Amino acid sequence: MVVMALDHANGFIAHGKYAPEMWIGLFPDYRGDALAFLTRLVTHLAAPGFFFLMGAGMALLVRSRQAGGWSRRRIVRHFLQRGALLIALQLLVENPAWAFGGTQIPGIYFGVLYGLGGAMILGVLLVLLPGRWLLPLSAALVLATEALLKAVATSYVGTSVGWRVLLVPGFAPEMTVLYPVLPWLGVAGLGMAYGRWLGADRTRALRWSTGLGAAALLAFLILRLLDGYGNIHPTPGDGWINLLNTVKYPPSLTFLLMTLGVNGLALGLLARLPGRAGRALQPLVIFGRAPLVFYLAHLYLYGLMGRLIDPKGIGIPAMIPLWLLGLVILLPLCWFYGRFKHSRPPDSPWRLL
Repeated sequence: MVVMALDHANGFIAHGKYAPEMWIGLFPDYRGDALAFLTRLVTHLAAPGFFFLMGAGMALLVRSRQAGGWSRRRIVRHFLQRGALLIALQLLVENPAWAFGGTQIPGIYFGVLYGLGGAMILGVLLVLLPGRWLLPLSAALVLATEALLKAVATSYVGTSVGWRVLLVPGFAPEMTVLYPVLPWLGVAGLGMAYGRWLGADRTRALRWSTGLGAAALLAFLILRLLDGYGNIHPTPGDGWINLLNTVKYPPSLTFLLMTLGVNGLALGLLARLPGRAGRALQPLVIFGRAPLVFYLAHLYLYGLMGRLIDPKGIGIPAMIPLWLLGLVILLPLCWFYGRFKHSRPPDSPWRLL
């Protein structure tokens, strides 16, 4: 949540964002600007972490609700309702926030809430599968993204609406898609497999997170240096920036190995923190217990900051203190809503937010 807020503060306040890392068309060229690239690179951890942890949360919810007597039909209904709510919030609440902050997005925007909602709806086909099917199918979805792109179309405009919202991201006057469902559904499915492991053996799952994260980073480095399948398109040039500058829309295999690898390392290391250090990071837990409220509120907050301070942007160094100020402002809101939400019964509509 915190690094995602940095990305959006960068866009709304600093106006320091470059072109998105698309599968086709112009690729962002940072021209050696290490600060601009690193500010973007660290925020790449957010989206894969969202989808992976959403999948883990779905698996843990199935486990807890079944123990509480919920039927499969009731669990499926819960996921369908929450997925539909996320898509509605994308169209009705998130999209106006971008316009409020001065970001012009062509047509109807299908962003991360749409991707999460769609992955949750289709994820009901995965989350109740036996373990021997869940992991292979999820991995297949991730691995197939690049091959499917080559089979569907050579451009975004020439692709049908159905394939756009399911697979092919891009910009057109009538609609903009950045988070098509199918590539991210595979990431959520991997999270579901991890969530089952976490529920069955928490200590071992957390202990292995570090090793799995390191293995993913090693695989990223090998695939990136080979510069073949898994990169979607070739490395744009030499140097460490181009090595780490991977395709995000849709997520290439190298992008996912890099970001999920770091997420795995972070998860394992955070689980090993001693009590005092863990308590120092309590604000992160507060944000994580109210992620949807944080997400929607932070867009309007940083958009307002950008409008009030300088609509033309103030640069990344001057933006950093304002990003931190925004986190301080959001903390009590998330604390209050998190306490309220988790005091509601499991079937309360408030638990959907």
